[in-house]
Amino acid sequence: MTTALIYLVIMLLVAAVVFLLAAVVFGRGEELAPLPPGSSPTRLPVRDITGEDVREVRFQLVLRGYKMSEVDWVMRRLGGEIDTLRHRVAELEAERQTSG
Repeated sequence: MTTALIYLVIMLLVAAVVFLLAAVVFGRGEELAPLPPGSSPTRLPVRDITGEDVREVRFQLVLRGYKMSEVDWVMRRLGGEIDTLRHRVAELEAERQTSG
């Protein structure tokens, strides 16, 4: 009887240590409200993206890191914004050279 009690106490201690280790590794267990299907917490303005907008971007976490489709979307948007800005700068420089 005492042997069974000792095993039970040891099993409870091992379970407590495993639980605490898992809590430290995986967080405290808070969950965000589920998102509607097809939606994303990743937000960017429609145009005129600023540095602050980029700094505030947050990606949804999935099993192996960030959700790749969201990262790809942000990179395409930023690439398009940079291309637009560079094109506009080139236009303004050409206009300045023509008038000056």
